[in-house]
Amino acid sequence: MDLFGNKPCLKNTPQAMERFWIWNYTNFIIPKFTLETMNLIKTLRRLDLKSIWVLTKLCLRFPLFIFPTLSATKNCMSISTQHYGRSHYKNGPANAFRHAFWNYLIAKKCHHTIKNEAVVLTWVEKITDWHEEAFPNRKLARKMDLHNNEVGRFVFLKYSSQTVHNVIVILKKMALTSSKVNTNSNFANFKNKLVHIIDE
Repeated sequence: MDLFGNKPCLKNTPQAMERFWIWNYTNFIIPKFTLETMNLIKTLRRLDLKSIWVLTKLCLRFPLFIFPTLSATKNCMSISTQHYGRSHYKNGPANAFRHAFWNYLIAKKCHHTIKNEAVVLTWVEKITDWHEEAFPNRKLARKMDLHNNEVGRFVFLKYSSQTVHNVIVILKKMALTSSKVNTNSNFANFKNKLVHIIDE
């Protein structure tokens, strides 16, 4: 059976197996890799030189965290869509969940590489702060995102021994009690709690 679930009509010979793997590689692996690479290049083209320079310095300082972070980001988007549809692209509780879960998941995956929570959380804060700077948002939305990012790092510290599934449940419960904020809100009053701008 190939990667698409089809059963090739080939004899179990070295030549047949070679054709089998070449077919899967050229029809599945390369296109998938190319699409993801093109999406990454498309995103990077939106950045100014200063943002690219800051990102380069970060990656050189923490090279072992690059791939875990990319993996966590991809998984976070997929899981957020699975639980909330496209509402996590808005500034509601679903978006609060996504930002907190993103920071938690980056920390979780990077911690598998280096068992040093302080180093891991330094990277997570710097790379997510970089993201907010590189892809600017409105002032209140940016403040909300930075706050929810911090909540995600707090969740990692508090529930580092929990499974990802359990943390998803915890964050979804936190999203249900997320507080609505506006330009007059004092974010210090919402320490370790999720916040949002619009109701869903």
